[in-house]
Amino acid sequence: MLEKIENIKSEINAFVVNNPDTLEQFRLKFLSRKGLLNDLFEDFKNVDKSQKGPVGKALNELKNLAQGKFDSAKEIIENSSAGENKIDDYTLPGRTYNIGTKHLITQALEDITKIFERIGFKVAGGFEIENEYYNFDALNTPDYHPSRDMQDTFYLNSEGKDKNYLLRTQTSPAQIHVMQNQQPPVRIISPGKCYRNEAISARSLSMFHQVEGLYVDKGVTFRELKGTLDYFAKEFFGKDLKTRLRPSFFPFTEPSGEMDVECYLCKGKGCRICKYTGWLEILGCGMVDPNVFVNVGYDPEIYTGYAFGMGIERTLMIRHGVPDIRMFYENDIRFLKQF
Repeated sequence: MLEKIENIKSEINAFVVNNPDTLEQFRLKFLSRKGLLNDLFEDFKNVDKSQKGPVGKALNELKNLAQGKFDSAKEIIENSSAGENKIDDYTLPGRTYNIGTKHLITQALEDITKIFERIGFKVAGGFEIENEYYNFDALNTPDYHPSRDMQDTFYLNSEGKDKNYLLRTQTSPAQIHVMQNQQPPVRIISPGKCYRNEAISARSLSMFHQVEGLYVDKGVTFRELKGTLDYFAKEFFGKDLKTRLRPSFFPFTEPSGEMDVECYLCKGKGCRICKYTGWLEILGCGMVDPNVFVNVGYDPEIYTGYAFGMGIERTLMIRHGVPDIRMFYENDIRFLKQF
């Protein structure tokens, strides 16, 4: 009986099935009621009890082999037939694939980075979690400054530490890290996320993006700062853009200023968007305060430098006329597709 099973197994393996006719021949010969496998199962009744175990196992394996070959061949033949009968209608519209695009903020960060890289600035990374020294002390921000209050800063639980840890309120701490580890000249920008405990409105968010810049060397002047910012503004907003600098105050720069650009909506005539001034603020800037140099080990009698910082979302609102800062994070496809 075992020898007979092996012979039929050889026949199954050797049988070529490549079309519907040979498939049916295979079924009739091996799997039908009058097929060889059915005869073997009938003969199994007469097998000696001592041989039923190995013979039964061999019979089941033979049946699985035959059925498996039949099912596999049938699937191949049916798929082949379906392909031959398929008619392509070339008048139907083609399939469209939605290709993802970069978010407007990502595009802006890349554009700004390229603008400053063209004039020698390098990108410096930073940490979104900082301690008070890097975020405030080293930047000449006194303990009594309102920006250090809980109303403005997200502090983290840091019991037992010398300095409280917080979510950085600006990307300026990256500048301190760089200056502590590099001697002048230093020419960097530091893009990234910042966090401030502010009420959400059409003009402000508790999380936003900044790009800050720093240039330190011997003989750096305010004139160079003005020229750098004017170059950036015209590259980013347009060649015909009008700009102006006006005095301001920041703890880490002295003197300090803010740069305005001509209102995109009224072209300087005055409107609701620019509060009827004709100008829109885009960034703060100034010459690095000597106390900051002392904190990082630079000699303020030898080196001078300038720094600047801008909020990306507000800059984009000016560039594209976006009325509400929250639109950048609502994931509205109708809005995002415009850029």
